[in-house]
Amino acid sequence: MIEAIGNQYVVARPVYSANAFGEEHKKKQRRHKTFLDHLKQCCSCSTQKAKRIALSSFPIASWLPAYRIKEWLLSDIVSGINVIHESKIHPFDVMMVGAVVVRLTPTADTADPTVSNSSVGNDSALDDHKVMVAATVTILSGIIQMLLGVLKLGFVVIYLSESLISGFTTAAAVHVLVSQLKFMLQLTVPAHTDPFSLFKVLISVFSQIEKTNIADLVTSLVILFVVFVVKEINQRYKAKLPVPIPIELIMTVIATGVSYGFDFKNRFKVAVIGEMKSGFQAPITPDAQTLQDTIGDCFGIAVVGFAVAFSVASVYSLKYDYPIDGNQELIALGVSNICGGSFRGFAASTALSRSGVQESTGGKTQIAGLISAIIVLIVILAIGFLLEPLQKSVLAALALGNLKGMLMQFTEIRRLWRKDKYDCIIWIMTFIFAVVLGLGLGLAASVAFQLLTIVFRTQFPKCSMLANVGRSNIYKNRKDYSDIYEPEGVKIFRCPSPLYFANIGFFKRKLIDAVGFSPLRILRKRNKALKKIRKLQKKGLLQVTPKGFICTVDCVKDSDEELDNDKIEELDQPINTTDLPFQIDWNADLPVNIVVPKISLHSLILDFSAVSFLDVSSMRGLKTILQEFIRIQVDVYIVGTDDDFIEKLGRCEFFDDEVKDSIFFLTIHDAVLHILMKKDYSTSKFNPSQEKGAKYDFTVNTNGGLRNRECQVRFFNRFVFI
Repeated sequence: MIEAIGNQYVVARPVYSANAFGEEHKKKQRRHKTFLDHLKQCCSCSTQKAKRIALSSFPIASWLPAYRIKEWLLSDIVSGINVIHESKIHPFDVMMVGAVVVRLTPTADTADPTVSNSSVGNDSALDDHKVMVAATVTILSGIIQMLLGVLKLGFVVIYLSESLISGFTTAAAVHVLVSQLKFMLQLTVPAHTDPFSLFKVLISVFSQIEKTNIADLVTSLVILFVVFVVKEINQRYKAKLPVPIPIELIMTVIATGVSYGFDFKNRFKVAVIGEMKSGFQAPITPDAQTLQDTIGDCFGIAVVGFAVAFSVASVYSLKYDYPIDGNQELIALGVSNICGGSFRGFAASTALSRSGVQESTGGKTQIAGLISAIIVLIVILAIGFLLEPLQKSVLAALALGNLKGMLMQFTEIRRLWRKDKYDCIIWIMTFIFAVVLGLGLGLAASVAFQLLTIVFRTQFPKCSMLANVGRSNIYKNRKDYSDIYEPEGVKIFRCPSPLYFANIGFFKRKLIDAVGFSPLRILRKRNKALKKIRKLQKKGLLQVTPKGFICTVDCVKDSDEELDNDKIEELDQPINTTDLPFQIDWNADLPVNIVVPKISLHSLILDFSAVSFLDVSSMRGLKTILQEFIRIQVDVYIVGTDDDFIEKLGRCEFFDDEVKDSIFFLTIHDAVLHILMKKDYSTSKFNPSQEKGAKYDFTVNTNGGLRNRECQVRFFNRFVFI
């Protein structure tokens, strides 16, 4: 088919006939997978599937054979001696576990009936009870995490966007910073676990600031300064250094020796690690009653612990470009918590500071974690006593010295504001929520806010009017280009979001604003005018001539109240003029005192290429919109939809005698060519008196270039065929 657009070129290409797309769609047969098909696929077994499951369950089987001993071993040893692999396990959830322990531990004036008096009669028994509660909570949290991983529920991490993770980990770093202040200043600060806990800790710290131990403060500042300087050296000369300087290990050894040699504990009353018991505690059996009382708390600890771990892991996975599996992380955390809780450990998650130490000291693989575990084992069993003189403020300073990377994420705000303001707002609100409400509630509020922004963006999409750009088959926002072409009487409207119950009203308002009139108002005006014309025609007061209507009376006016009191449903029905001996041109002059707004629009194209789905509510609203335009003789076409979209419309009985399935086209250009052909734009460009089969030269624009093409043309029933 040969069509003309504008005054500069003619496009020769096939388009669909009036209902070709609908007929083709009807003929198309697609077989959708049933639940049984998915079940068979899930339960099927093959060598490749078994290998894939084994490698995903035991990642060591994939990376250990490819381990580069010469390149990585030295870095892993240095890093392992300093701390573990990038995502370092640490009792990050200790605050949440502590809240449960406080709630379930009886005090002197409130005895718990489930705990006998003899068991709480002394501090030792009370401590044993606290350990039992903490261990039970840890084991149950681990079981929940492992079950979530086995059931493949790690997909929930898809709701943690990059902006959310960055804001959340930055807030977690702030929590760590504040929590270390009491060790740097050697102040007694009560534990707080409820919302606003960070501010309560700060108030407590600053209210006791005069009690600061100067020796601890000076030691912390010196350690921080040295760590920052050496870290900068490691960063600047990392290409020349075989391995990063293990400043954490060096400072720990020096600080321990100085504290012991100058007897800081007795001379300056500094807080030191103190006695470290050697060996392992005997494993314990979880308390059944505690399991029942803490199911809800354990679920929260399991989810928050996983979210924190995955957030930190995501930061490093993006930095070093490797994939992470949420399900595998859940299983790993679950197993570690079950084992740790059995030996009286606390629920574990990722430690931001120690993860930063591991990453900054050059750790490459999990070998660093293995070496770290061996070092810790040696310390626990043999040489732990050597660290007894080490000041707690030194450990706090080392932790803060490695938070630089996380705290530098504040610079993300400026970058995100330039790129995407929604992402920037998500970052800021996530940070605020996590700082103010705490990590648990803050994470939940952040995810909810992020989902709310998605709803907001889809509820108020940036709809636009499109036009032909550069006399090609490309259609863009008409506001962004100067060289555009719009066929007369044709409007192209684009909706860039799904249609659902919350935005169908907004879609209709934007569409009405775009076309410049309300089709329902025009329809009602025309139906009212039709009533008047019928009355005039029945009374013999109206004559029809080739030039228009002639009314034989100067002033004939029906009561507007009479018309307004008609049932509104009648005015919304299609215009029916079959009972009249003439046709009405609504854009021509009508009889005296009958006024109907004139419209130049005859075709409307809806670009639904970005509409991924629509629900039943929006489907009804869309059909109403289409009917209103069709009833005022405006043809509506929908382009860019996929087969599932059309199939859903068919299942929901969307199509009828007014709204037909022939309104769908693959592209905007196809729909435009069909409109131009239908309105005789193409035939008006040629002289129909010329012989059939004559050859013509046409200018065809292809991808911005001009060329000539010989086309065989013949005219048949007012359509043009090649």
